[in-house]
Amino acid sequence: MTIKGRLSNESGSASAIPASISGNETEVVKHGTSLGGATLVDSLGKKRYYVLRDTDGRPLTTTNLDSLGPGKSTAVFMQFPAPPASTTEVSFQLPTFEPATLKLS
Repeated sequence: MTIKGRLSNESGSASAIPASISGNETEVVKHGTSLGGATLVDSLGKKRYYVLRDTDGRPLTTTNLDSLGPGKSTAVFMQFPAPPASTTEVSFQLPTFEPATLKLS
């Protein structure tokens, strides 16, 4: 399952992308800044889904994020294992950001 979106800086000054969004797994962190810390939580199915990795341990997400200029945005993506077809809702969680509910169809 691929989640796509935009990371935006609506302030009047440059914003650093926090390193914590990469997560804290050694294998992911060694590949640089990414969205590897993102997870999907299926509360009803009691499961947490982590960003997929390739055979070298690199997260299958947007990488090399360091900062966003004032008023700028950038497209981002993250790939996760697909939840069961019966799952209709998950919570998207990214370190330092508020969780968001995603409806699945």
